[in-house]
Amino acid sequence: MQSRAYAADDGLAVPLGGPNMDLPGLRNAPSLVYTQFTPAFSVQADGKSVGGFFRDGRAASLADQAELPFVTPFEMANASADEVLAKLLTRPYLADFKAVFGQDSVKDATATLHNIGQALAQYQKEDPSFHPFSSKYDAYLKGSVALAPQELNGLALFNNPAKGNCTACHVSTPTATTPALFTDFTYDNVGIPRNWKIAANIDGNPLGYAPKNGTALGAPNHDYFDLGLCGPLRTAFSSRTSVCGAFKVPTLRNIALTGPYFHNGVFNTLEETVTWYITRDTDPARWYAKADGTPDIPYNDLPAAYGANVNVAEVPYIPSLAPNLTNSEIADLVRFLCTLTDGFDPANPSAYSVPAQCQSTAASVAATRAGSAVVTTQSK
Repeated sequence: MQSRAYAADDGLAVPLGGPNMDLPGLRNAPSLVYTQFTPAFSVQADGKSVGGFFRDGRAASLADQAELPFVTPFEMANASADEVLAKLLTRPYLADFKAVFGQDSVKDATATLHNIGQALAQYQKEDPSFHPFSSKYDAYLKGSVALAPQELNGLALFNNPAKGNCTACHVSTPTATTPALFTDFTYDNVGIPRNWKIAANIDGNPLGYAPKNGTALGAPNHDYFDLGLCGPLRTAFSSRTSVCGAFKVPTLRNIALTGPYFHNGVFNTLEETVTWYITRDTDPARWYAKADGTPDIPYNDLPAAYGANVNVAEVPYIPSLAPNLTNSEIADLVRFLCTLTDGFDPANPSAYSVPAQCQSTAASVAATRAGSAVVTTQSK
């Protein structure tokens, strides 16, 4: 949906799909805006994984990312490329498709599906709504508008390696060819809480497409774990246990529009998300709960054997004796993140539309911090 930066607009942790649009997915759907700038997947000399498409980098290109949902059972749910081709042959735009790819382009189903992916990728590359670089922050960098004091302080906290340190992964400097993308396209394991609202996370679930990969992984002994780089959707790194639980760092552009957040949609607001980052290790009982709402072990969306993979060595996780940002600073950081929302017109700043969550204050952060544990328990 364009008004939500081409992210899902239903507010669900995972989207619904399948033949009747009633099958819950396995991951939160990311925004497609700025995706075209993702580099191809690679493993650097220091062992870090970079790039690739989807949250685990398993798609080699933007076209592959567009192609795979057509034959995923809990998404578009076509049984095969042959079924996709059969549907294409009945569509009013068939002549347009042949005009682009040739009259013989519908003779082979696999090739046809590849061409569909190429067409969708080219659309995302050519349509400016997928890469507008039109946020208030972009206008600020051009000298067209001033940031408010809260927003400026949030920017400073974002870049400060001793405070928010967000830019360590969400890089705020421009690339050689684009303005800042607010991601370095690397992978990180931050130990987010398990989201019990995802059907696949409920032990004994009947979803045939949710692999029972957790049964051999030990405590906490759940049927299913989404382990990102090492599976189960990505299979190439299944033996590299050191990357289990790592997911690709997303862009923060339009982040105020694209909640819920993280690969499992466990947090609904930016206040929750930033507060969790700051208090993950100082107040773990606030965040980690079992399906029945009782306290759980930290990093409970990972098998305990992979707990050492969690990033505990960077700010804001250290120093661990006290939260690194005050309530007021968290509010300011949220205010800055909201300036990354596209659609700012310096000639008509009053028309700039951002979500209500962008009015974050110290008081609202205090309420978030003092509230009951995040809604990670199973819906009744």
